[in-house]
Amino acid sequence: MKYYFIIASLLLTLPLVAQTKVVQKNAVKANDFGITYSLPRTTLAIHAEFTKVTCKAGPYYQYAEKYLNIKDVNTDDHVYYEFGKVTIQNKGVPNPDKTYIVSFKQGTSAPYCMLTEDGLLCTINAPYEAAVDTSSNTSAKDSSKAMANINKSSVLPEELLMAGSTTKQAEVAAKQIYHIRESRLNILTGDADNLPPDGKAMELVIQQLQAQEAALTELFTGTTTREQFSSDFTVVPDSDLNNDILFRFSKRLGIVAADDLGGTPVYLNLKATEKAPTLDPKEAEKKEKSLKGIIYNVPGKANVTITMDGKMLYAAEIQITQFGSQEGLAPVMFEDKKAPVKVYFYPETGALKQIIQ
Repeated sequence: MKYYFIIASLLLTLPLVAQTKVVQKNAVKANDFGITYSLPRTTLAIHAEFTKVTCKAGPYYQYAEKYLNIKDVNTDDHVYYEFGKVTIQNKGVPNPDKTYIVSFKQGTSAPYCMLTEDGLLCTINAPYEAAVDTSSNTSAKDSSKAMANINKSSVLPEELLMAGSTTKQAEVAAKQIYHIRESRLNILTGDADNLPPDGKAMELVIQQLQAQEAALTELFTGTTTREQFSSDFTVVPDSDLNNDILFRFSKRLGIVAADDLGGTPVYLNLKATEKAPTLDPKEAEKKEKSLKGIIYNVPGKANVTITMDGKMLYAAEIQITQFGSQEGLAPVMFEDKKAPVKVYFYPETGALKQIIQ
């Protein structure tokens, strides 16, 4: 059986990676020297990005080629969407059917475990250092980009404002563009009558001239703005998936629901490559009873692909705990009072990472 849950949609795209928060649990007399933990169940957190492109025609687009020799311009107002990329993160959530107790023998040297906030096992007798996200969600504001938002009316010459026809206005605007270009060239070559006093002042003047030229040019070419959005989905795989529709994508609407026939289907495929043998109920019960000590996951593996229109959007081999099995570490490993064993796990999968004696 498989389940799909849409967690969020139409979110501004930000490169967020949450740091795993952990807590320390000590095995003391008050809790009978036992610490409760859960093994994770694999969920696939799917992140899909797309871009909204808004195009607006300039009032003088018909004269762009005549006066500026520009052919590729916006001739009408319209909006369309572009598909970006898809990523998948293997995320473990506590499996209520796989909850165990780490039992320590009384007198063991200061036994403790590090658990995630939702009870997934990270380490035993060892500190846990989660990966820190070093990416920044803020970007420096470039002064030249800020200047590009200059009010167009502030750079329009009086002659243009007084022109009686659109043709005349376009002609005046084009002349102003060429005048700005000439002024910039004269400053750069040192031919201007009044040069800026220093390099910093020259840089600022050049930026202002570029912004003025861009604002006037947009009267001919129009504007194109791009806004990035994303949608997130969660899939809990219990078996192979064959061309399951994850969502649909429309050039007019962006990402839409899987049952919205107005969009092109985006398919999810999942094929197990390593899978523990299926046990009958009696064998499974016997295996469960035989597990002793610290129980951990031995995940299976699956090839996961996402496609649209026959194009591969994503492909990877991912560990899937549902396709694996459980094993146990012998309790005797933790009875050395002088040199406690340190054990590290992957909290996302519950798999054994390292044992240090």
